[in-house]
Amino acid sequence: MGKPQVDYGLYLVTDSTPAILGDRDLNETVESSLRGGVTIVQLREKKGDTAEIITKAQRLHQITRRYNVPLLINDRVDVALAVGCEGVHIGQDDMELSTARKLLGPDKIIGVTVSTVEEALKACEGGADYLGIGTVYATATKTNTKDIIGTAGVREILRRIAEAGHDTPTVCIGGINESNVQRVLHQCAASEKVLNGVAIVSAIMAASDPEAAAKNLAALSEAPPSFSVDTGRELSADASSEAVVALAPSVIRGIHDTTPLSHNMTNIVVQNFAANVALAVGASPIMAGYGEEAADLCKLGGALVINMGSVDPSGLSNYLKALKAYNLQGRPVVFDPVGAGATSLRREAVKAIMANGYLDVIKGNEGEIKTVFGNSQEQQRGVDSSSTLDASQKAKLVRELASRERNVVLMTGKTDFASDGVRTYAIENGHEYLGMVTGTGCTLGTAISAAIASRSKDRLVAVIAAILHFEIAAEVAAERPEVRGPGTFVPAFLDELYLIRQATARNDLSWLARAKVRRVE
Repeated sequence: MGKPQVDYGLYLVTDSTPAILGDRDLNETVESSLRGGVTIVQLREKKGDTAEIITKAQRLHQITRRYNVPLLINDRVDVALAVGCEGVHIGQDDMELSTARKLLGPDKIIGVTVSTVEEALKACEGGADYLGIGTVYATATKTNTKDIIGTAGVREILRRIAEAGHDTPTVCIGGINESNVQRVLHQCAASEKVLNGVAIVSAIMAASDPEAAAKNLAALSEAPPSFSVDTGRELSADASSEAVVALAPSVIRGIHDTTPLSHNMTNIVVQNFAANVALAVGASPIMAGYGEEAADLCKLGGALVINMGSVDPSGLSNYLKALKAYNLQGRPVVFDPVGAGATSLRREAVKAIMANGYLDVIKGNEGEIKTVFGNSQEQQRGVDSSSTLDASQKAKLVRELASRERNVVLMTGKTDFASDGVRTYAIENGHEYLGMVTGTGCTLGTAISAAIASRSKDRLVAVIAAILHFEIAAEVAAERPEVRGPGTFVPAFLDELYLIRQATARNDLSWLARAKVRRVE
């Protein structure tokens, strides 16, 4: 007979608990989802005696066979044998893969849950037919989850099994629904291997209309994400620093001509300064911290800045609502993880924000970027950052984080490092007064938001243009005769941001001679 060909694209895992299924019928729910496009079904029943589970599986198998869709049984090889269905799915604490294969024979499908590279490699080498990778995000449908691995963990497993020469199909599972399925597929994709599908539980099983939910998830899975509007690089992967600098004026003119909205969710200390910076660079600022407003604001063609000033439950909830709204509209988001490593609460807030949306640009100092990457054991002192990495290590860190998140990462400091995961540049402009004025780091995020709002292609170019505008304005302002220190610097800095923009609009690019950008290999 041979093993069936399997489409893992939309993989339904059942849950018949009252909290998920409610008072609806399991068979009707599954059949409805099959009409909607589910391609494979796993029956997961943790309670009930064997006879009950066999009866339930037999009825379900009659339905899945009508749709020519495989039925797998979670954890129970005995049930699969009794029913004669297409296979099983086993976890790390269940029966050994080799034992399951001996019992089921070569023609049955056996999937294995993995959450580490080691588990994945072992399962591939043992002949697993597919891997269920997770848990991606926290979920109430499983109480025995191991570490939550996120999209970064899934991507690393995909990369490592590809490097080992395995082409085993893969799906990921854990907290995946219509609001994040595109982002999960987008961010999990490694250059060597992509996911073959997603496993869904409550987003279908708890839906009032499982057929519609399945259709929607299938359509979303097959379409590019709305936020992934960066369809190509204007500059090649080996573009020189001179080529990047040459495009900066077009970015600044774009802001000047379009006056994009810069929606800032930032702390009260810097709101006024950020609004003034936005106006000076040519954007239209709004300081709106209430997440419910984002559903309307995201439709105005601008960009969102999440400046993590407030991490109380209310503040975090507002960030997540706004992030979701901008992602769904396909508008860009800048994330500034202020003081990310200062407290455990802030570290958890970073995890929550990164788990709940796509971030086009992540901007932070060395300590903040280390925390976002996830390997920092250091504790920040407030928002300050002590530098422990050399230049090559900083460049490597931003490159790896940008590659992992499939976005642009900027590490600020005496020398700034910006990367899209392929191209990495160091920018050495700026002035020490910027470090003596509260909010200059935050307002750089505002300037970046204006640049990426007005330019959807090659956002690394837009980010570097915004940095050059910001930091060269600081240099020029500091040289003005009336500037005697940080207090007199601020109004002069705002003036120079405005004057550079006006000069660029007139095609006076003399300010650009100050640009200090170099490519980092």
